[in-house]
Amino acid sequence: MGESTTRAALVVIATYRRPDHVRTCLEHIRRQTTTPSRVIVVDASPDDLTRDVVTAFEDVEYRRNDLGAGTLAASRAIGVQDAVEDVVAFIDDDAYAEPQWLAELLAAYDDPTVGAVGGRADNDRPGEEREGLDSIGRFLADGTLTGNFGADPGRIVETDHMLGANMSVRTDALRAIGGIHDYYPGTCLREDSDLSLRVKKAGYRIVFAPRAAALHVAGEYAKGKRFDLRYRFYGARNHILLLTTTLGWTDAHLPRHLGKTLRGAIKESWSGVLGWPSKRGLTAKARGIAGGVSRAAVDVAGTVVGLCASIRPVDRAAGVSQSWR
Repeated sequence: MGESTTRAALVVIATYRRPDHVRTCLEHIRRQTTTPSRVIVVDASPDDLTRDVVTAFEDVEYRRNDLGAGTLAASRAIGVQDAVEDVVAFIDDDAYAEPQWLAELLAAYDDPTVGAVGGRADNDRPGEEREGLDSIGRFLADGTLTGNFGADPGRIVETDHMLGANMSVRTDALRAIGGIHDYYPGTCLREDSDLSLRVKKAGYRIVFAPRAAALHVAGEYAKGKRFDLRYRFYGARNHILLLTTTLGWTDAHLPRHLGKTLRGAIKESWSGVLGWPSKRGLTAKARGIAGGVSRAAVDVAGTVVGLCASIRPVDRAAGVSQSWR
């Protein structure tokens, strides 16, 4: 792999039934200009296909996550359970790191106030590098999280949260917050923001380093498709868990978010009705109305389920022996 630096780094790759993606991901890690101290693949697959891929890489450790699909954060916890390196870098199996990726992440930790560093996710979409340059990874007053992790501001900028496909954390900061939690089933949305908000709450800064880039090819989900109604449901459900478990029930972001969700549901319901005149045929008109109502119902249902789950949240990573717990 490349030439080592004095700051040691552990690279963790969590995966589920994507052996071909894992192979390509590891090939890119092998080309890094800075050598990671260790590389660990944590596999939740029900078969041995990924194990066979990892075995071909002699310098990569293979670990199992027997909890299966929908436990991404638990896989990350398994990967870091004995971490002694200065920094832990996480990259998704479907994210292919540029050669300078790890070096750029580590360089941002020269500032001792930085507790976590996110990298750029290149989605190979024209113009994305210019989108949302002034709102990369922000946590807004109404509880909304902005993305824009494909943007390239040309310099390191401060953020509030990171994209799990390409992120890292100082091991001391991870120790300070008690390790990784996993309250986020289904599509696992918000597990990365959980880590970020807790690091920020502990007093560390989080920054976005655009030169720490990876091509994010967005592999298929274990169930469903990206941005379908299932994705939307877990987005609403898990966002409530994010707010209640990281900030608490009394934090002002929660009621603001609930109000925003209600207003959004009303707007979605009306969108189909308002679009009625522009659609031709009764079938198209009915589909338009049904679509708006379905989206609103899913948002409300996810929010209600999230509120109920927040009463007694279940941390699937609680049984993972992380050295700092």
